Amino acid sequence: MAKSRSQYVCQECGASSPQYFGKCPACHAWNTLVEQVVEPITSTTDGARLVNQRSSKKRRAPAPPQAVSALTLAQIADNPTQRFSSGYLELDRVLGGGIVPGSLVLIGGDPGIGKSTLLLQIVNQLSQRQCVLYVCAEESGQQVKLRAQRLGVQPAGVLNHDSSGAGESAAENPDLYLLPETDLETILQELDSLKPQVAVIDSIQALYFSSLTSSPGSVAQVRECTSALMRLAKQENIMLFIVGHVTKEGAIAGPKVLEHLVDTVLYFEGERFANHRLLRSVKNRFGATHELGVFEMMDRGLREVPNPSELFLGDRDEVAPGTATIVACEGTRPIVVELQALVSPTSYSSPRRSTTGLEYNRLLQILAVLEKRLGIPLSKLDAYVASSGGLNVAEPAADLGVAIAVAASFRDRLVDPLTVIIGEVGLGGQVRSVSQMELRLKEALKLGFKKAIVPKGQSFPDLDIEIIPVSRVADAIVAALKSGSQVEQKS
Repeated sequence: MAKSRSQYVCQECGASSPQYFGKCPACHAWNTLVEQVVEPITSTTDGARLVNQRSSKKRRAPAPPQAVSALTLAQIADNPTQRFSSGYLELDRVLGGGIVPGSLVLIGGDPGIGKSTLLLQIVNQLSQRQCVLYVCAEESGQQVKLRAQRLGVQPAGVLNHDSSGAGESAAENPDLYLLPETDLETILQELDSLKPQVAVIDSIQALYFSSLTSSPGSVAQVRECTSALMRLAKQENIMLFIVGHVTKEGAIAGPKVLEHLVDTVLYFEGERFANHRLLRSVKNRFGATHELGVFEMMDRGLREVPNPSELFLGDRDEVAPGTATIVACEGTRPIVVELQALVSPTSYSSPRRSTTGLEYNRLLQILAVLEKRLGIPLSKLDAYVASSGGLNVAEPAADLGVAIAVAASFRDRLVDPLTVIIGEVGLGGQVRSVSQMELRLKEALKLGFKKAIVPKGQSFPDLDIEIIPVSRVADAIVAALKSGSQVEQKS
């Protein structure tokens, strides 16, 4: 009897090795090789048969390749993609205008963030007008039904493939079907027989392909299961939502090829102690990337937030020193965000720096510019900067707002709450231009802002808002503190 042998497969890139290494030879990631058992050849007869098959394949003449002729863009027939709405405007915005039939959407997020809740609410809306299949690989049908009842969803056909073949049914929503199953072949058969317009796989790490010896969630299982689902979805024109787990670093677990196979990659995120949830697109073949959808978690599920600027904008009636308002752009959506800064004398040899919602290295760069170009002794002061609501602001257009908030906290001065600040800060202390300026100013005007401190040299639209162009950080700080002094005099 032949002995079984093992190989070590990298969980990051999928490369295999006959022995264990602490560092993957292919992608150079540490501690990612996992042992997998390779099925042995059970007898000499099987071995001889395998050798004969290989030798016969070698002797067999290769089939002649099929002739393929290249076409120009003008020769290819137009086939406009007909999108349909998901029932949620925030999701349609992130997807680029709606759901594309036959597309694959991968949704990742931390445990308990609300991925299953979001998808259950989406399929409830879609099932009102088309057939939908929800594959719950991590829960039983009864567990999903309990959540559905809490959300006000009444699933109809719970397809329990047990020995009796019986299943539960309800007449409230006849086009929403549940399938508690982890076997890929059973799921593919159900998709092929039911032929739904939309299907949900929750989650891809729980599925397994019986032909593979590796455990569910491994690189081989995730890759093969996703490839099989993709082929069937493209053939039958099924819109497929796939839920993926995330690692402790925040990336989607599994091989990187998983993100390359799908058409759209979405991240569902949110703060632990906040009710709002953010849906971001990091890849989209049918729309713009880095789009943002905002939801709010309620006792009855997720609710859309049509105007997220009001959520991330602080109370403008009670102004405190060290606050500044910026307009950040997430994809094509402008969001007005309030920044708060606190500068205080340090009690330690090295001052503390802390950020919430902002990039830490970006803050260090802005503090260095303020100390070098303006002479503010920040090397002897602690600096804390946070965005209102915990929104992650990563674009450089927030630099000028951070610099003014820090300077206002150092001087203990106010900044006019009806003034928005937009601009990127260079290492030489200059204020650089940013993109989508007209979109930002229109959003600020819609929320009642009267002034805007912006980079000098950009073309500005004819809007009913006072424009204060600046070319240096020092000029921007003087203009912001001057407007704040007028507010103090009025109060």
